[in-house]
Amino acid sequence: MLNNVPAGGSGVRDSRGRKLADAALYLVTDARRHIDPGFGELARFADAALAAGVDIIQLRDKGSAGERELGAMEAAEELAALAVLREVADAHGKLLAVNDRADIAVAARADVLHTGQKDLPVAVARELIGPDMLLGKSCNTPEQVDAACGDPDLDYFCTGPVWATPTKPGRRAAGLDLVRHAAGRLLDDAHAHPFFAIGGIDAANAGEVAAAGATKLVVVRALTAAADDDELRANAAALRKAVSSAGMGSAGMGAEA
Repeated sequence: MLNNVPAGGSGVRDSRGRKLADAALYLVTDARRHIDPGFGELARFADAALAAGVDIIQLRDKGSAGERELGAMEAAEELAALAVLREVADAHGKLLAVNDRADIAVAARADVLHTGQKDLPVAVARELIGPDMLLGKSCNTPEQVDAACGDPDLDYFCTGPVWATPTKPGRRAAGLDLVRHAAGRLLDDAHAHPFFAIGGIDAANAGEVAAAGATKLVVVRALTAAADDDELRANAAALRKAVSSAGMGSAGMGAEA
């Protein structure tokens, strides 16, 4: 079980916690509605991504091509997409994450709720989702990282964006220094939560992120923009290799693009 988890955990929580501890690659994907509004392409892509080595998959359709063509997803449509991802994640024994909304996370039977700095306060989110669901938070400054490290209601946090990214327009890059800060916190405190680096990370630069101390990565375009499944598998393998090689001598494992 992870350090500092809220009291009252169960076998479900323990299983999720072990998967989080072992996770190296977290994928944020849109619903791919611009290709197939019925979510058949989402199911196919998710299956390929999880088979390629993705450990956690999260739906985030905001700003996507599908949203531009078809409009924002309403709650019922989001739940339908998440039901597709739930089935695929279960088939692979991987974790399903929901972005921002505690109510959607509960309704979708998600394993993880991920929140931003402007979303629900962590304590409120924890009260809504209960003790068994994992809870993460995005951190953009050293002060936010420090607060997240010791928050008993959190299970992990993300640092970034490492580089500027079109999925978060207008967000200033936090750079590799924030990754180093988070990795340093884990070295100093064995009870600090694990962290993922996020923001503009791909197969070409993942080694730099790993060298800064990250052993867990969140990616978007590195996998969603793959031309085909062969490129998807190659990119996923390169990302995992980068953090695996660094993790052999790193304490970072103790971890929007």
